[in-house]
Amino acid sequence: MADQKIKLYALSTSGWCKKVKALLAELNVDYDCTDMDLLEGQEREEARAALAKLNPRRSFPTLVAGDEVVVGFDKEKILRCLGVE
Repeated sequence: MADQKIKLYALSTSGWCKKVKALLAELNVDYDCTDMDLLEGQEREEARAALAKLNPRRSFPTLVAGDEVVVGFDKEKILRCLGVE
């Protein structure tokens, strides 16, 4: 887990996104978070395009850990892809 980059695409107001953030904090996982609803202009378009490649439905939360993508709050999948089972 330490060597893989963790990226979270989220909405700042989403309860499910907040649950993922809380789980990552509880596990002391360093991650980069993009709150899509707080972006504007070109930055928002670039983030939307990046998200669409990983999750064509562009739903939230979308967690990327290495080559794995977890859509939604699925604690078991998140723990598994982080190697924390």
